[in-house]
Amino acid sequence: MGEPHPKLETTDLSRTFGRGSAAVDALGPLDLTVAPGEFVCIVGPSGCGKSTLLRIAGGLLRPSTGELAIRTSSPRPAAMIFQDYGIYDWKTVLANVRFGLDIQRVPRREANARARDWLARMGLADFASAYPATLSGGMRQRVAIARALAVEPEILLMDEPFAALDAQLRTILQDELLDLTQTTRTTTLFITHSLEEAIVLGDRVLVMSARPGRIIAERRPPFPRPRSGDVRSAPEFTTLKSELWELLRPEAVPA
Repeated sequence: MGEPHPKLETTDLSRTFGRGSAAVDALGPLDLTVAPGEFVCIVGPSGCGKSTLLRIAGGLLRPSTGELAIRTSSPRPAAMIFQDYGIYDWKTVLANVRFGLDIQRVPRREANARARDWLARMGLADFASAYPATLSGGMRQRVAIARALAVEPEILLMDEPFAALDAQLRTILQDELLDLTQTTRTTTLFITHSLEEAIVLGDRVLVMSARPGRIIAERRPPFPRPRSGDVRSAPEFTTLKSELWELLRPEAVPA
């Protein structure tokens, strides 16, 4: 049997903002494939087009040239998680997690059951009736993750979801996400500035250049799955982090 078809594939993808002399080439050209069930992390300097790529994948932006294809059996294959949580202050935690299911017109009883199941998985079962303003940052991000996974997406798009959290909480949520995605095997495209985060979570780590962002390197963390956060203490972890930084550092320094 041959290799499975990619779940996500870009071909000569680029994005330019503005026109004429004010045009800014933000991304590409970029070729990328993500296999079914693969967790791909992308690191790169600020402004290199990482978030632009994710927004194209999520259908929020159109590419200027090239194409991005998602092989899917669902009309809404992707769920997206942002750094700023993206949850609604006026809805309860349960209603926030149920939101995508409501859009899909899942019957209310089933939608509530699925939402409560994901709240339980995220340790939020006791907060179903609470409002986001009463939650900590880590709890709000758990709500955002539960909402995304409740719709059983074929692709999970995550744009620096833990960047606003303190280091300890960030580590905890990384480990929780690692457990969840290893269980669900959801295809994931994950944007981060953190090399540690990319190595812990990723099947592959892609390094992007300065704007316009292109993929300049690819590394596979040498840790088989299932893996745990204990890989942070492995010598190979430190070696790979140093190697990635040497690739990234020239791109991160302004010309």
